[in-house]
Amino acid sequence: MKNLEEDENGVEQEELQKKEKRKGKHDKPKPWDDDPNIDHWKVEKFDPSWNEGGMLEVSSFSTLFPQYLEKHLQEIWPTVKSALKQYGIACELNLVEGSMTVSTTRKTRDPYIIIKARDLIKLLARSVTPTQAIKILDDEVQCDIIKISGLVRNKERFVKRRQHLLGPNSSTLKALEILTGCYILVQGNTVSAMGSFKGLKQVRRIVEECMLNKMHPVYNIKVLMMKKELEKDPSLAQENWDRFLPKFKKKNVKQKKVNSKQKKPYTPFPPPQQPSKIDIQLETGEYFLNNKRKSAKIWQEKQEKQAEKTAENKRKRDEAFIPPKEPVNPVDKSEDANNKVTDITMSLKKKTEKFGKRKSEENINAESYIMGSSEQTSGKKSKKQRSLA
Repeated sequence: MKNLEEDENGVEQEELQKKEKRKGKHDKPKPWDDDPNIDHWKVEKFDPSWNEGGMLEVSSFSTLFPQYLEKHLQEIWPTVKSALKQYGIACELNLVEGSMTVSTTRKTRDPYIIIKARDLIKLLARSVTPTQAIKILDDEVQCDIIKISGLVRNKERFVKRRQHLLGPNSSTLKALEILTGCYILVQGNTVSAMGSFKGLKQVRRIVEECMLNKMHPVYNIKVLMMKKELEKDPSLAQENWDRFLPKFKKKNVKQKKVNSKQKKPYTPFPPPQQPSKIDIQLETGEYFLNNKRKSAKIWQEKQEKQAEKTAENKRKRDEAFIPPKEPVNPVDKSEDANNKVTDITMSLKKKTEKFGKRKSEENINAESYIMGSSEQTSGKKSKKQRSLA
């Protein structure tokens, strides 16, 4: 028995030794690992000669878009198509299903460009401008679409916190774009961002902290500005910056709740008992009706309510078609105006009668006579009349 146990232990040890050897088999130092002339983080531009055979299988991605973007996408689709054609990617806009599809072709050489094309149609579906969205096809530009709808339940709070991201006249958003080096677009229930991986990571953290009410974006902007200043000092490159950065504490100021309920006067007697459903049915006589009549009555009440509701809805709809009242020019209908007109007409009649009588006797100019008499009626005498008087 002892010999068997020893043999088993020996086999187990040998297996463990073999596993250890296999684990570090390929982890050997390479000659180019420590070469200072090689930049390991640099993303080299794809050369079509690396994949002359093309793609073996067809890969495709599709995404839906909202109905209000249909007309806009129809206008910009030729530019998108021409941009993707350079990389050998086919694209299709389906207006019936409301979807955009991208797929590889025989001319496609870069295997990763289909992922970039997928990101392009995602950004277009989130209302990003085509000139900005086409930049995603570059190797150095990445994108991130952050969903913010599920972070806040209350709609009013959601709108308020989303406004914090924008700021007055979109000043907060512009500051974030400058500091992170990313393009940011807040649209509906999502935040679309384009830029480097480092910038996208910062944008996601700031957006989530804002929507979860952990930190206001203004404080994050202050922190980013300080980090940018610290980056300029080469002596602080290997040190921890926490001692330089500000620490913001969340202050919850408790507000006194106003008691809106007024205290009722105290009475030693209990409140009167409310009538039950059966009591109400006994009073109205409904209790003694059979099931058929009861159901008929309920149905009739429902129909009446429905008719009232439909009439109200129709009235609301018809209000939109009622033309507004046109402003009427105010007409002077006062008694003074009427009296003035009658006085003038009467005075003119009298003048014509007098003029007709005196015309045969004297040669009088009609215009001077009328003008003179009008001046007399107005209560002002001319210089000639005064001299004659």
